[in-house]
Amino acid sequence: MSDQTNLSAFIRGLPKAELHVHHVGSASPRIVSELAARHPGTVPSDLDELRRFFEFRDFAHFIEIYLAVVALIRTPEDIRYLTYEIGREMAEGQRLRYAELTCTPYTSVRPYDEGAGMAIEAYTEALEDARVAVQRDFGLVLRWIYDIPGEFGLPAADATLGYALDHRPDALVGFGLGGPETGVPRAQFRRHFEAARAAGLHSVPHAGETTGPETIWDAVRVLGAERIGHGTSAAQDPALLAHLAEHGIPLEVAPTSNVATRAVASLAEHPIRAFRDAGVTITVNSDDPPMFATSLTQEYAVAAELLELDQAGVAELARTAVRVSFAEDDVRRRVLAEIDEYAATQALVR
Repeated sequence: MSDQTNLSAFIRGLPKAELHVHHVGSASPRIVSELAARHPGTVPSDLDELRRFFEFRDFAHFIEIYLAVVALIRTPEDIRYLTYEIGREMAEGQRLRYAELTCTPYTSVRPYDEGAGMAIEAYTEALEDARVAVQRDFGLVLRWIYDIPGEFGLPAADATLGYALDHRPDALVGFGLGGPETGVPRAQFRRHFEAARAAGLHSVPHAGETTGPETIWDAVRVLGAERIGHGTSAAQDPALLAHLAEHGIPLEVAPTSNVATRAVASLAEHPIRAFRDAGVTITVNSDDPPMFATSLTQEYAVAAELLELDQAGVAELARTAVRVSFAEDDVRRRVLAEIDEYAATQALVR
């Protein structure tokens, strides 16, 4: 068996944690097909048609497709089904032991005011019911990050902060900012992040995916970012890289996503190695895996190639995700122990 085959097998079996993965964006074609059958309309329910539907031209078109899938999440039953089935696929197919799912409640709750959608209380109850069932049935610990959909501006920020503070689910650990970056300055959300941080939530905005380093500086200086979603353009600013390294602010890197959305031209040109060489902490993530025809397992394989990692290096990458997660200490210890045990066992059988 070749070293590459050995490494691929090692990655498949490795217990993993993921920190940058979107709730709706994790819906596989199987899940979307079921939701589309429940709510016929824009999104096809046929699996072959769905695969063609997911072929997007650029980041703007990706957002358009993403929102079409979001529109299928209309009832608490949809939330439960989506969340439980995502958990099943993460645990059974990827060996995930811990994940922080980024949820955007605004897009499901806002239509409630217009006679559609669902109340935030129903949204939260469905999310938590599914989380408990996923941990019971698959041993996967899920935690939530609520993010502001930046394209909807301050009304969405006000509402999302209210959901987080006034209807806080037990497993909510972070507060984020997603959606398009162009034309959505980070500074306008300062007070929202200040309030969230004061309530004990961690700051994890997207920044520097489709804009330059200044957006990342704003996320750090204005929003108090503890981790940065993507941060791709940080490679353009050595002073920023030095700051991220010095202050231990990790970048949540998603290589295939960055190529798919044209944030970088190719995997060969991805700055992940520049981040590592500058001493920046990096985690590897899948972002919206089915929409990018990838998985966390595949992203680990991509990172292993780009960073020239062996089994020990890949295991350390998995440990890093756990260490910089917002998991409780006992969960962190348990998952780290699983990684250590697996790595030691695999080393013995080589």
